[in-house]
Parts: sequence; structure tokens; C-alpha cells
Amino acid sequence: MDVAEHFTGTVINADSQQVYKELRIVTARPSVADENRVPHRLFGVLSGRESCSAGRWTELAAAEIEACFAAGRLPVVVGGTGMYLKSLVEGLSPIPEVAESVRDAATALHAKLGAETFHTEVQKLDPKIAERLPAGDTQRLIRAWEVATATGRRLSDWQDEPRIQPLENVRFAQIAVVPEREKLYAGIDARFTWMVDHGALDEIKALMALNFDSDLPVMKALGVPELIAHVQGEMSREEAIAKAQQFSRNYAKRQLTWVRSQLPNAHIFRAQYSESFREEIFSFVHEFLLTGRA
Repeated sequence: MDVAEHFTGTVINADSQQVYKELRIVTARPSVADENRVPHRLFGVLSGRESCSAGRWTELAAAEIEACFAAGRLPVVVGGTGMYLKSLVEGLSPIPEVAESVRDAATALHAKLGAETFHTEVQKLDPKIAERLPAGDTQRLIRAWEVATATGRRLSDWQDEPRIQPLENVRFAQIAVVPEREKLYAGIDARFTWMVDHGALDEIKALMALNFDSDLPVMKALGVPELIAHVQGEMSREEAIAKAQQFSRNYAKRQLTWVRSQLPNAHIFRAQYSESFREEIFSFVHEFLLTGRA
């Protein structure tokens, strides 16, 4: 928000859970006050009944970025979903659209067979994908099954094709804010406790009342399964919080690994964000806008 405010920018969401409107608190979406401070886009724009793929998000993000350019604003894309960021910067595989009926068939088959047997079915269709994904990665395995079934060609083969660039002649300056691990984990723990104390359980009860399919991404957002279990009396409040905090820390650890391996050109700030190095970030962005070099 500081960067967007200073450089007349717009904050564009690149978090796969913050696109859903039902979970402002649990997914740590910006507050209404934050959204009033500077323009925000792609936060809470989809129903949890939908499944937002990297391809769909990239199309939405590209449109918002073009709108920023047209309005003379700086797009500030922010979020921790690596697949989204990679698709935006490097482009998308040219996979044809899959009919809704095929997607429904894939979801129904997964529900019928169970995770392990469905994983075996995907292995028959696309061994490379099945080798990469565990049986619990429902969304990506369903995607592999539906693409192979609809196109007659393996998803891994489509992914080997030259990528389609969503934006022409656009340069990206990449910034990663990477706090010390102990401080990061402490912040994660404190944030989740704050969520539960400030309405997360009411949000979860409202979500449960919508009777969404349990396989939808919004139902698997960090903290959601544990809080549902607590509301249903299957887990104490303390246990639900502790488990959700642990899963969140595990996810953050994977994100740190992703930053190191997938963002080799990123400008990394190894500290919790604070005013003490805001000017350093401002200088970095200013230099990039002047010279095009990050």
C-alpha cells in the first residue's frame, strides 16, 4: 500500500484464496479501510462456488494491469501464490478450454473413487503429472484428468509447449520481503489467533451454511478445515488454532523455498516490512521506473 500510495498505483491481488468473497478475515484480505486508502483489485471478486485457476486469474490480472496503464497508474501485484505469479510473468501453456461437463465428471469420479484410486487413474493418463503430485492434491489431479480426457493429450505435454504471454512488452520488477523465520512464524501464529478473536468463527459458520462442495478451493483455505472441525464439535478451539497455525507455518516454509528457486532475480529484503527500509524500496522502484532495470 505504501508503494501504491507513493507511486500512484493500484494493488492487484495474486493470492489464490483472497479472490473469494466469503472469507475476508480467514484469508487476511485487506480491510475496508485499506481498500479505501488506495485502489485494490481482484480481492473478493469471485464466489467460493467457483474454482479460480491460474489461467483465469492471469486473464483477470492482465486486464487489470492494462487498465492501470491506460489510467496512468502503477500496477502493484502482490500475493503468495507462486503459480499465479509465474503464469503472469512467464506466460501460460496453450491448453484449450475444458467443457464444464468434463470438469464435473472429473470431480464426480474423484468423489466416487477416493483420493488414492483417483491418483492411480491419473497415473494411467499422465504419469509425469502423477509422479509430481501427491494423492491429496485434488485440484491439480482433477485438472490433469480433465485435460487428458477432453483433449486426448496429456497435461504434461501441453505444459511443454511454448507459453502464451498474457501481456506484451511489460517489464516486471520483483520484490520479496523475507523476514527472519522466527519472526515470520511468530507473526503467523499471532495473526491466526487475532482472526479467531475477531470474527473468523462467524465467517466459517456463514461459509458452512452455503453448503459448498468440500473439494472447492475455498473450503481448503488455510485454517478453514480446522475451524469447521471446531464448529462441528470435532476439535477444541485451542487444537484448531494450533493445527491451523502449524499448517500456515508449513505453507510459509514452502513459499520461502519457492522464492529462492523461482525468483532468482528478485530484490530480497530480509526483514519484516517497516518504515525503516521503506525508502530503500521506494528507491528501488523509482530506479526501475526510470531505467527499466531491477
